[in-house]
Amino acid sequence: MSQVPPTGALWLVPGPLDFGCQDEASPAPLTEVLPEQTLRVAAGLTHWICENARSARALLKRIGQTHPLAAPLQAQDIQELPRNAHKKGDHDARQDDGAALRRLLAPALGGHDMGLLSEAGMPAVADPGSSVVRQAHALGIAVRPLVGPVSLLLTLAASGLNGQHFAFVGYLPQDPAARLTRLRQLEQLALKTGQTQLWIETPYRNAAMLASALQGLQAGTRLCVASGLTLAQAQIRSDTVARWRQAPAGPDLALPAVFALGA
Repeated sequence: MSQVPPTGALWLVPGPLDFGCQDEASPAPLTEVLPEQTLRVAAGLTHWICENARSARALLKRIGQTHPLAAPLQAQDIQELPRNAHKKGDHDARQDDGAALRRLLAPALGGHDMGLLSEAGMPAVADPGSSVVRQAHALGIAVRPLVGPVSLLLTLAASGLNGQHFAFVGYLPQDPAARLTRLRQLEQLALKTGQTQLWIETPYRNAAMLASALQGLQAGTRLCVASGLTLAQAQIRSDTVARWRQAPAGPDLALPAVFALGA
């Protein structure tokens, strides 16, 4: 009688926060932002699920500079998430394609440990991949998160805002009028409940986001902007909207940023 191989684990492998930054050609050493266990486990994996295979190989190449890879880059089994997960997210379990997810996780069912990789930060947090994690649980595959930088929590900790009661609301509308309306809704929620509101934007719209916030929020509301987190040029400013208006210079908005507001 043939034996069924033991099921592998799904490791959630964080990525550094320098992905897509202007100084990407000379990023900081991974050992400064990812702990030894994360690098060691990642180097030992040969089966991956990621958002983009090219950037996954680039990260594996960086990991291999300090921790020898278990297989050469060209021999790594790298699968990409479906494109719709990139644009629309995959947090809604009702939209899961069970057959496609099982195909992605087939190596784990065959006994291989796998890695779920983020472009930047923690997989499945402000990032696609939650559908893979759900399916892993449904199939009895152990899920093992590894330690790495999470820009949302780094911003919250550094903001001085309420860290006991907070919410991440994703992206705000691109249309200026709708964006202003949404900012005022979030402000009212924060002032009424004390809940800190966090959100993100693509770098090329960061300046417009800050301008909308300074235009529409109340003078006493506290606004935090954190950019380039974990990089040498990281900057964080947390101040009242009134003081922001008096001196609007803040963090480098050309870098990835996290926004937060509260009382």
